[in-house]
Amino acid sequence: MYRILLADDEGIMLDSLKNVILREYGENVEIETAKTGRTAIEKAENFHPDIAFMDIQMPGINGIAAIREIRSFNASCLFYVISAYDKFDYAQDAIALGVEKYLMKPVSRKVILETVSEAMRKVDEIRGRRSDQLKIQEKLETIVPVVENGFVTGMLLSDDVHDLDYYRQLLDVQETYAYCEMIRFGFEQENGSLASSVDTRVRAQEGYEQIRAIIKSFQRCIIGPVMSDRIVVVVPHEKETVSYEERIDTIDRMRSILDRLSGKLKMKFRAGIGKIYRFADLRMSYQEAAGALRNSAARVVHTEDITSHGVFEDDYPVEVERDGFAALTRGDVAVTRDRFAELFAWMVAKDPDDLNSMKLKVLELVLRAEYDAFHSGSLNYAYDYRKNYLEQVNALTAQDQIQTWFLDRMTAICSMIRDQNEEQSESTVSRACKYIQENFRKDISLDDVSKEVNVSPYYFSKLFKEEVGENFIEYLTRLRIECSKELLRRAALTIREAGLQSGYSDPNYFSRIFKKQTGMTPREYREQNT
Repeated sequence: MYRILLADDEGIMLDSLKNVILREYGENVEIETAKTGRTAIEKAENFHPDIAFMDIQMPGINGIAAIREIRSFNASCLFYVISAYDKFDYAQDAIALGVEKYLMKPVSRKVILETVSEAMRKVDEIRGRRSDQLKIQEKLETIVPVVENGFVTGMLLSDDVHDLDYYRQLLDVQETYAYCEMIRFGFEQENGSLASSVDTRVRAQEGYEQIRAIIKSFQRCIIGPVMSDRIVVVVPHEKETVSYEERIDTIDRMRSILDRLSGKLKMKFRAGIGKIYRFADLRMSYQEAAGALRNSAARVVHTEDITSHGVFEDDYPVEVERDGFAALTRGDVAVTRDRFAELFAWMVAKDPDDLNSMKLKVLELVLRAEYDAFHSGSLNYAYDYRKNYLEQVNALTAQDQIQTWFLDRMTAICSMIRDQNEEQSESTVSRACKYIQENFRKDISLDDVSKEVNVSPYYFSKLFKEEVGENFIEYLTRLRIECSKELLRRAALTIREAGLQSGYSDPNYFSRIFKKQTGMTPREYREQNT
């Protein structure tokens, strides 16, 4: 069905247009008419035309002004001007408004039908594009929860910061900081605590989409999967700290979320909220959220409300230290050295004569760095491998000596992490390339290869492009085309057989890809090379 609006101050013209279109297209069209610009606008607001034929000179609001107004609330309508006035200004205004055609009266029946037919084809194209967009949107709505689940699961289980960074790119998370919320569900026991059962867990799984929609209606966040009797939510944040008022707002918002969840799913809910951290340290916020739930019977509890903790002295460069360890985890030697040199400069400025405090602090930082290196797999543990540290540090008698020992150790640790990261990346990509080279004749996908090397598809795709210089599809296509060239030079094989043995089961698709890559068809290539 096509909705057509006809606007002209001449009744005879309106009737003629309407009858011509109805006789040709009958039940496939629905037509509304208007004799003034104002009536055309009012009709368009309720009728939502796909196609509109507009006269320019009408009483009151003219056709150009009416088109401009209708366009403001119906951007997809196709406009065709029918006018007895061959004026340049009118045509110029019509073009500026995106009018499809400017038709001069009198208009023949043939021109009207050709124009309507053309308009219908364009409407079909617009509807097709819209349908495709909706399909893409529908697919994205399916994919986003999977990516979010992967992010949250990776945050809890993976030590690979690069993987989490790639998830952040996929989810377009620009913020540097975030905090965790842990939402538990179940039924209330007599002592006020929550207990879960198979029934409540099944109900949560079945209502997962509804749970996601409710939580996201209150805040921008990343939602993990249902894990036993809980769901973990990550809330990105622009600042490292929040005021008391902001903390109260967060708690109030969570209460509203739990109220809505309880009403919809007929279960009881409680929530714990952790502090704000950089994404690399987000697991600490998760642990705080879990601890808040564990150590308080309140329905919503923020870890700040139940824990007392030490604070750094006012001028301690907390941000510098965090940046230094973040760079160390990434294996960024230059930034690691710069940040810890800055931290050492703070120690010197604090008290240039207090060498003992400097020695203790650098030992603390070195041991913490080695702990991180151990957990990244870059350093193996041995009980006595640090037995000379105390002797070495105690032998240092000046600031520059302490600084040199400190920065050399931090640089060495960071270098080990960097080398381990590179070795792991090279090993992963090398194994992937070998697998592709051995299996490119088969129907293999990015998921197949990433599963083979035991890395998530998102991270593998990024890693492969960085190491190889081309993405997975480009690499696979290049291998297949090079193989097909060699096979095409053998006269005994048909073009179809050359395509099949190169990994292309569809000969037409093979021909298209071959021409795109080489500039000639397989047949042309064979004629030139045999």
